[in-house]
Amino acid sequence: MDSPAFDLAFEPAYGRAVPVVAGVERITANNPGPFTFFGTNSYIVGSSSVAVIDPGPEDEAHFQALMAALAGRAVTHIVVSHTHRDHSPLARRLQAATGAVTVGQGPHRPARPLRTGEINPFSESSDLSFMPDIALSDGETISGDGWALSAVLTPGHTANHAAFALEGRDLLFSGDHVMAWSTSIVAPPDGSMADYMASLDRLIERQDGLLLPGHGGPVTEPASFLRALKAHRLKREQAVLARIRAGDRQIAEMVKVIYRDTDPKLHGAAALSVLAHIEHLMERGEIAADGPPSLAAGYRPA
Repeated sequence: MDSPAFDLAFEPAYGRAVPVVAGVERITANNPGPFTFFGTNSYIVGSSSVAVIDPGPEDEAHFQALMAALAGRAVTHIVVSHTHRDHSPLARRLQAATGAVTVGQGPHRPARPLRTGEINPFSESSDLSFMPDIALSDGETISGDGWALSAVLTPGHTANHAAFALEGRDLLFSGDHVMAWSTSIVAPPDGSMADYMASLDRLIERQDGLLLPGHGGPVTEPASFLRALKAHRLKREQAVLARIRAGDRQIAEMVKVIYRDTDPKLHGAAALSVLAHIEHLMERGEIAADGPPSLAAGYRPA
């Protein structure tokens, strides 16, 4: 199956601030993993008065690296793209140390209610205690000395995911919605494939010149990358539909075929992605299930 041209070249430079573009620095937390790549990117925006985007996990070394990079500068805003534990928990310590206000779309919430007997597989990954001081609606802007950030709501990866446009710079901080190194995880009930696809369309329409994601390096050619990413998701959806039409009834059967070239350790996450596609297909009436859609349900063509 064709994929976007993912870029795996990245130097995390743990413990120090790396200039990305004028007025933007990146510090990468040392929390590498299959879902975080080399680690979480925290961004410092501004010069004498700054915002910190995605302070990252509760990690002492990363906190000290941020404080060293911020020395002598006033932090006015701590901006959170979404409430997964690799992005938002350090906001509390950073706020206590700097007095900055926290900013985000809102507290953590699922994209849909849990169904009877359903367990949220990503509940341990969610930061349920984060409550932003400023909850931004779509298009709302915060500003500081020489910079302004506007919220671009991009639900899908999580219901409260937001990207942030750096006004006047043709640049978007894309969080985990779009990353150069991999596709984003969309796992119900936290995530929604219908929302994710709509958010992709929104970024395609924006035509930003540069995306700075929550993990890995920048997306330097967003227009072509976003179109390829959308095509990849649509092909994956068609692959799920084809497996159901071919007689597969369980998600586990579909994963073995569709993700046969993927590390089996990631098949659990792949199953959740297939469930997200199935929910999207069911919303459009293309397939049916024996009861509510779930990892264990049986599926058939509508």
